[in-house]
Amino acid sequence: MEQILAFCRPGFEAEAGRELTDFAMESGLYGFFEPARGEGIVWFSLPGPEPAEELLARVSLENLVFVRDWLVVLGRLELPAEDRVGAVISGLRQLEGGMPECARVEIRLPENNVDKDLGNFARKWVAPLSKGLRGAGLLQAVEADTLARLEIFLPDFSQAVVGYSLRDNRARFVGGIPRLRLPASAPSRSALKLEEAWKVFLPPEQELDYLGGGKKAADLGAAPGGWTWQLVRQGMLVTAVDNGPMDPDLMASGQVEHVRADGYSWRPKRGIDWMVCDIVDQPRKTARLAVDWVGSGLCRFTVFNLKLPMKKRYEEWLICREIIEQGLEQAGVGFRLRARHLYHDREEITCFIERTG
Repeated sequence: MEQILAFCRPGFEAEAGRELTDFAMESGLYGFFEPARGEGIVWFSLPGPEPAEELLARVSLENLVFVRDWLVVLGRLELPAEDRVGAVISGLRQLEGGMPECARVEIRLPENNVDKDLGNFARKWVAPLSKGLRGAGLLQAVEADTLARLEIFLPDFSQAVVGYSLRDNRARFVGGIPRLRLPASAPSRSALKLEEAWKVFLPPEQELDYLGGGKKAADLGAAPGGWTWQLVRQGMLVTAVDNGPMDPDLMASGQVEHVRADGYSWRPKRGIDWMVCDIVDQPRKTARLAVDWVGSGLCRFTVFNLKLPMKKRYEEWLICREIIEQGLEQAGVGFRLRARHLYHDREEITCFIERTG
């Protein structure tokens, strides 16, 4: 049976599995999922006759919210302590369907792995494994000529899941997790969430088009200023809307105007470039707020969070997505909507809308 291994935030396996099932059905494929609860992985099986890679051909990872990354499963291998490299080489040679040409191997670990020895081993194992695979003719020399990457998922020392990911339909960062560091000057850890959103949603070669050039922005629910701090770092002039106090050092930048008001009711006198919102409130209320801003031309870009209820997280996202899509279509504006359960999110998901046309 063909399988996809999908990665998500631990605890959100059911949402990721339901999302995969729905998108597979919409693309004409049938499949079912087995969540590894609390481990951040989902096994998605396709009984056939289509190969698992067909799902990746029909569904774009960009359209998925709870699935951060994925790979096509080739097989599961036992790893003897004395020759793990040899076991992988032998296992790959015995594959019935073979594998696509790859020039690089990536070692993946569970997101909630607490075994430091396993992490250290994975980092040190990459070099000898790559050398052994190339010597066996299983890895190509030039990565630019290959469309796939060999993937090894290590749940522990004794076993490995071997698969591959496709260059044009995988996460920009392995596992969908960018490794970010919080500078000491940031007012709060929420600053990492907006930085991650930009890295996930914006085309990497066009970030300056979206962020540079002295743009104007509004941060709704800004205090103490984590997201405002990120906007200021990009050279933007920011209106920080919140009844609470802002970080004094951030206010000293001269780029921030603090407006004491309710973020849901405040509106600028004229259109601006960015609106960002990290207010914890009813998700449908925030979705309608974003529709109002984008639909009425108050902003061109927006990033906002939707706090999802514990028991109906997937259903609530579908409702909010419908609110956004129908609202903007009725407003008669072109738009691009993306959403993702980011690494720095918890019970919320982060959305990005770009007004087009």
